[in-house]
Amino acid sequence: MNKYEMLQDDKIEIEGHAFCRIKALKDFGNVEAGDIGGYIEKEENLSQEGTCWVYDSARVCGNARVFDDACIYDDARVYGTARVSDSAWVFGNARVYGNACVYGNAKVYGNAKVYGDAWVYGNAWVHGDALISKINDIL
Repeated sequence: MNKYEMLQDDKIEIEGHAFCRIKALKDFGNVEAGDIGGYIEKEENLSQEGTCWVYDSARVCGNARVFDDACIYDDARVYGTARVSDSAWVFGNARVYGNACVYGNAKVYGNAKVYGDAWVYGNAWVHGDALISKINDIL
């Protein structure tokens, strides 16, 4: 049984992306069946496994993926081919995009941006107006 469904009657379109709000179908983690979550563009954005969840007005789109026990909430955005996994949190007005990965127990929040090929992991906290990136050299 899936843990959530995309609500086709609760859609928004922003910058060329059509998002559906999600609704929990069963209890998991601190989410209860019937809880309304944030927005995803397609089912591949949020795993049906683990306790990962998108809350509030947070949005996940493109080929970005949220899985394991990761949480995205407030007005956070995850997009591009970014990955958020393990027990990581992305919240506030934070942005994770490009090929960035946030995992472990890492927290990205405030107005922080993690992008390019950057990895934030372990017990790292990235916050405020921080910009974290790793751009591969062009040969």
